[in-house]
Amino acid sequence: MSSVVLPGGTRVPALGIGTWMMGERANARKEETESVRLGVELGLKLVDTAEMYGEGACESFLGEALTGLRDKVFLVSKVYPHNASRAGVIAACERSLKRLKTDRLDLYLLHWRGGVPLAETIIGFEHLKSQGKIAHWGVSNFDTDDMNELYETPGGEGCAVNQVLYNLTRRGPEWDLVPWLQEHEIPLMAYSPIEQGRIRTRGALSEIAAKHGATPFQVALAWALRFPGNIVIPKASNPEHMRENAGARDVKLDAEDLAALDSAFPPPSRKRALEML
Repeated sequence: MSSVVLPGGTRVPALGIGTWMMGERANARKEETESVRLGVELGLKLVDTAEMYGEGACESFLGEALTGLRDKVFLVSKVYPHNASRAGVIAACERSLKRLKTDRLDLYLLHWRGGVPLAETIIGFEHLKSQGKIAHWGVSNFDTDDMNELYETPGGEGCAVNQVLYNLTRRGPEWDLVPWLQEHEIPLMAYSPIEQGRIRTRGALSEIAAKHGATPFQVALAWALRFPGNIVIPKASNPEHMRENAGARDVKLDAEDLAALDSAFPPPSRKRALEML
């Protein structure tokens, strides 16, 4: 299992599990639980969620689904921007911990920019670290200007990750955000890496998949994993899909493959505003 090193030296799996919209349907709960537990068994031990997902329903779901597995996973959650004041982020974290049935988060992210000054959020994050409630903090949906502002804010260099929308059809971050993150040795965590299953599979993806004895989605995930500092968190609501995601680790794309994907899904030719879902 390939891994990524966070600032400070913590090593995490490069391929993890996204959970957006999981835990919201009672009739899918059993299958989703089996999928998450299988993913952890297969080595996808980074599990991402957020207080926004189902207004806490996803965290509550994971609190049950990860029973007996908490010490085996690197658990990530995110705080709403309107809860990201100095006191608000502390209270929000406590609520997330209660729903997740754990005493700490391995990584806590500001879900996106809001009206609260970054300095307040950082103070709240650092307090949580000092109390052992979180091990690392980071951000999500931050563009290059946001990252520059973060680094100009006292304590901002403590950021461990930037989670953004990134896949073959959403390559805008490559223009300047990816180079910025690489220069500062901050991992990019790619959410919706197969565009929630909507990525175009005809043509290059299918041809490269046939060449490697893989599926088009596995090729798309292998592409997102191609940078050593990338963490990729696809969702899988059933065990079959989870096994498919895990199999992406075995797909090794060569220069010819990457060139074909560049032709089919061109990299950005100019700066684009950071997209988010």
